[in-house]
Amino acid sequence: MDLPRRHLADIDAPVDSLEGWDGSIAYLDRDGVLNVGREDYVKNVDEVVLLDGAGHAVAALREAGYRIVVVTNQSPVNRGMFSHEELAEMNQEVLDGLLRENSNAHVDLVLYSPYAPWDHSPVRKPGPGMLQVGRQLLSSIPLEVTTDSSYLSTKIDEGRSFMAGDRDADMGAALQHGVRGFRVDARVGIAGIIERLLDDNDEGDALEI
Repeated sequence: MDLPRRHLADIDAPVDSLEGWDGSIAYLDRDGVLNVGREDYVKNVDEVVLLDGAGHAVAALREAGYRIVVVTNQSPVNRGMFSHEELAEMNQEVLDGLLRENSNAHVDLVLYSPYAPWDHSPVRKPGPGMLQVGRQLLSSIPLEVTTDSSYLSTKIDEGRSFMAGDRDADMGAALQHGVRGFRVDARVGIAGIIERLLDDNDEGDALEI
């Protein structure tokens, strides 16, 4: 079974519980949502540039009761462009940058898929696997990745959960996982749609794959 990788932890390491949590998760893409993306990939720490307001947006989501799970496709790892260790440095710079802007901008999990598109892995977006694993880790239930259509009727995500990203793959992952999907303008990032994300009545954007 393919599983995503997890930032600075074994995939099945316990996650701290949160008293009073209603099950709502904000699944966030990384590049173009939290930091500036690049057509040739963000390849080192020097190329990590946080988008204005990203830290404040993450903090606002946490204050609204969401737990934060970053889910990012990172095929350059398996393609030899940079290592897991170098990616960890880049991910940590994003996390540190969010906290520098707002000390409440805590991220619960960072999951990434090192698989290339031709691997057809269910844990590479638009597959739902990273979102499934994020839910399972936060809910302390056994890890299971599936593309079975019965998943939506039996294990649909709880609470007000959503996926926010700048690409069709993010919208596809939202659709397959059964949560609202919000398309982000990569030039602005998550701060540009934070009012929508905090509106429980906003059904998100059209989910098409």
